[in-house]
Amino acid sequence: MGEVTKRTPFVKAVLAIVWKDLRAELRSREMVSAMLMFAILSVVIFSLALALDRQARREVIAGVLWVTLTFAGTLGFNRSLSQEKDRGSFDALLLAPVDRSTLFFGKMAGNVVFMLVVSAALVPLFTVLFGVSLFEPALWLVLVLGVIGLAAVGTLLSSMTVHARGREMLLPIVLLPVALPLIMAAVNGSRGILGDELVESWAMWPVVLFAYDVVFSAAAYMLFDYVVEE
Repeated sequence: MGEVTKRTPFVKAVLAIVWKDLRAELRSREMVSAMLMFAILSVVIFSLALALDRQARREVIAGVLWVTLTFAGTLGFNRSLSQEKDRGSFDALLLAPVDRSTLFFGKMAGNVVFMLVVSAALVPLFTVLFGVSLFEPALWLVLVLGVIGLAAVGTLLSSMTVHARGREMLLPIVLLPVALPLIMAAVNGSRGILGDELVESWAMWPVVLFAYDVVFSAAAYMLFDYVVEE
């Protein structure tokens, strides 16, 4: 007897989840608006607190950028899965006739898109407030690699904490230690690029970020099925 249900192809299922999240966000505009508002307020506060000369601002802008993106991303990771749970659709997604890892990669891809939207919106703000242009192709390579890694570990850990009480407080506590190597690599790479240092001085950091992305994406692929088991 043949299979009762036909499993949806992996890539098609991932794209369907991403498209669902994008449509839901376009209707509600809740998650990106919250992330963007938090990021803008953080950048403005940092710019007022760090009344430094131009050279000093070049030294601190990479740290400000990644602190802002990390905490804005954490806010988005929490809402991404908690909305599914609160609406009762999280269990339905787990019961769908697809590999459960498609749910992880779909959610991760959606988080990457939302974080890149926030990143793009922050570029002119950083240019105005810090007087340093972020329109650097090499910087965007580091930015994309860093966002992918942050979304990978953030989506995996948020799926672990989504059923816990106080998940909004718990996720940053478990996320930041795990993401610390990625944040350090992203800050060092960004600082080298924005500081006009020689390529040799920062070229290793995109490689570190790429390795981090591969390791955590592979780990999530293997572990996500166990993580979401209650």
